[in-house]
Amino acid sequence: MLRANNVSVTFGTRTLFKDVNIEFKDDNCYGIIGANGAGKSTFLKVLSGELETTKGDITIGKSERLSVLKQNHNEFDEYPVLETVIMGDSELYSIMKEKEALYMKPDFSIEDGIKVGELEARFEEKNGWQAESDAAILLAGLGLDNNLYDKTMKELKDRQKVKVLLARALFGNPDILLLDEPTNGLDLKSKMWLEEFLINFKNTVLVVSHDRHFLNKVCTHMVDIDYSAINLFIGNYDFWFKSSELIQKQMKDSNKRKEEKMKELQDFIARFSANASKSKQATSRKKSLEKIVLDEIKPSSRKYPYINFEIEKALGREVISLEKVCYTENNKEILKNINITIRPDDKIALIGDNELGKTTLLRIISGELAPTSGTIKYGSTVKIGYFAKNHDEHFQDDVDLIELLRRYSENKDESFIRGFLGRMLFSGEEAKKSAKVLSGGEKVRVMLSKIMLEKGNVLLLDEPTNHLDIESITSLNEGLERYTGALIFASFDQELIESISNRLIEIKEDGTYRDKQMSYEEYIEKFGIDEK
Repeated sequence: MLRANNVSVTFGTRTLFKDVNIEFKDDNCYGIIGANGAGKSTFLKVLSGELETTKGDITIGKSERLSVLKQNHNEFDEYPVLETVIMGDSELYSIMKEKEALYMKPDFSIEDGIKVGELEARFEEKNGWQAESDAAILLAGLGLDNNLYDKTMKELKDRQKVKVLLARALFGNPDILLLDEPTNGLDLKSKMWLEEFLINFKNTVLVVSHDRHFLNKVCTHMVDIDYSAINLFIGNYDFWFKSSELIQKQMKDSNKRKEEKMKELQDFIARFSANASKSKQATSRKKSLEKIVLDEIKPSSRKYPYINFEIEKALGREVISLEKVCYTENNKEILKNINITIRPDDKIALIGDNELGKTTLLRIISGELAPTSGTIKYGSTVKIGYFAKNHDEHFQDDVDLIELLRRYSENKDESFIRGFLGRMLFSGEEAKKSAKVLSGGEKVRVMLSKIMLEKGNVLLLDEPTNHLDIESITSLNEGLERYTGALIFASFDQELIESISNRLIEIKEDGTYRDKQMSYEEYIEKFGIDEK
């Protein structure tokens, strides 16, 4: 059990949330959602005790252990991988280290023997002999090769460290589990394993995530931070989304009916207040009018950009064909004998764990990279819009966003560019921001703006949801659903893949591929994922 009692958090003059009273119970998974800056991560830090409340307090069930997913990838660099995972249970780890120190003493005394006996009993109670095996099971589930288990953390890549830190948080069956963006850096196979782990986890879980599929899969409740308040909804993300829209609609409809009634009463009072025979009725209507109170509908802190991909001209029958395309880099075959014909109505998702292979294929199709061998043919009507995974080169110049987007727009008028930027959440002075100081999410919105202005009829998108908040991802999803051109995209966002694609191409680790016209769910059921 974890409870927030009358909690408020204020930074300077800004109140993130106030007077929060909420209890989190066992066998439930709570998804924490809200706009960027609403206070999702702050709320987790308050619950974990890392940050103090401005008012109120946090209580945890007696003897319950709370575990937090660490975000500092370098914090455990000097420790071996298995040991880092076991450190997730600090009491067990402390017992282990104290035992080791006593056994290593050259002048081992009777008192030391008694102390070791006590430690061994506690070690047994905490199932310590199984610790390394349990840690290895978690790491294997998350897809970390067992040849890495004895290495130090500093020898691992960032994506591998993410898995170790997640295993550390999950280790030892914690009573309360706090996870901030646990799917970041996970491939689809690891994410699916984590989903199943959390579904079967019987204790309390709180998770912050921008991954809609993940929230729908694991969450039993949603904790919505908005209007400087925190409200609890039963159900997953989609249920919350529909419920919140329905609540807003009901309040607006209710206010509309109240306003109509108010006008009717006001008209009657104006017409008959001076009429002696109608004065009693007019007075009665005045009292009725005073009782009508409109519902307060606060503007949400959430902001959704307007993402809409228009095309300049329709595609002809011939789009793009790749014949025997291969690519080799540093004597390694990245792509082998790729034969793909792209059709006008294709919405192709590139899947699998070979990120380099997927990125290389998109770069070759875009014309940015020449294949080592093979040919590519383009239809005469094709106009490509390409969103690269790494787009830092576009943000080197110290120019404002108006000047930056003007480079890609046929309409050079400032009011047009400003209007376009406003729809992408760069309104007012935001449009004058320097391109060099943008955050990751802002850069992505600018690059999506560039593609929208270019009006390509073939879109190539390489991990377009990286750095975006859940609102922007939702808008991108809706924009791609409306898009009438051909689309090829690489993404680990399962919701995007399932809702947009009508064709799947898996780029395997050895550079070969599998091309299937089926849904992602059917594909996983038939072939599994990330097979080498």
